[in-house]
Amino acid sequence: MLGVFLIWFSYSKFSPEQLAEIKNHFKNANYRFLLLSLVFGFLSHLSRAYRWNFMLEPMGYKPKLMNNTMAVFTAYLFNLAIPRSGEVSRALVINKYDNVPFDKAFGTIVAERVADVLILGLLVLLALSMQFDALKDFLLDLIPLQKLIVGILILGALGITGILFVYKTSFSISIKIRNLVSGLKDGLLSILKMKKVWPFILHTIFIWVMYIAMFYICIYALEETSSFSFSTVIAAFVVGSFAIAFTNGGFGSYPFFIAEILLLFGISATVGTAFGWIVWISQFVMILIFGGLSLLLLPVYNRNK
Repeated sequence: MLGVFLIWFSYSKFSPEQLAEIKNHFKNANYRFLLLSLVFGFLSHLSRAYRWNFMLEPMGYKPKLMNNTMAVFTAYLFNLAIPRSGEVSRALVINKYDNVPFDKAFGTIVAERVADVLILGLLVLLALSMQFDALKDFLLDLIPLQKLIVGILILGALGITGILFVYKTSFSISIKIRNLVSGLKDGLLSILKMKKVWPFILHTIFIWVMYIAMFYICIYALEETSSFSFSTVIAAFVVGSFAIAFTNGGFGSYPFFIAEILLLFGISATVGTAFGWIVWISQFVMILIFGGLSLLLLPVYNRNK
């Protein structure tokens, strides 16, 4: 719903002439760079699938790389429909086809998200160091500090209440939840028991380098964005990452926030909107194709089980 509203809100501000200008940007874009962007995106997801086994191995599981890869693409496909549902579907896939317990698999996914958040945090600091004045007010307006603190406190209180309820009662549902929490804990702590720590770190860095490259190469698709500085790219990339994280795959929100941040760097709303949609659509097409193929091929690849 948020994405639909943002699409309506952003396009309601444009005149017919501006809408025609956005359409021309799409017609004149160099889509060869978008194909290269898809290659970088595919490599990042393949690396994520390979990295996953580094956390599963300490618990005695080593799923097939093909299943891991298809589980990752399936996860991104589900995230397009329901935010964060992909993490659940990914754990379910690997549970069904490689007998990895759901709770342990889900715990490893949460653990790797923690690692990804740390990298994103470093990129935020990098962006702020290069474009502090432009990003400070934008990020504070996007996520007001007071609301953020109140939200964290409320979530913390609810979490503590839930934990106390689970551990102080003997209802059958609470026993099931305790077992789930125990498995989640094993999955989370697997990141501390890895034997391949440095390969995990290197793959994590590679994944995010590919993410940035996937975004960076797209600036050459439009003549108006081809002269972006590296600091502008990093600032826009960070804002776009938040838009994807907080909505269902960034639908509607990604082009909106990309256009908003680029306005701060003197890029017109029409160019920023066209660029945002071009980047988002290229990623959407990749997820739609490979995620859809994964859903179809998973039972075929594992038909002997």
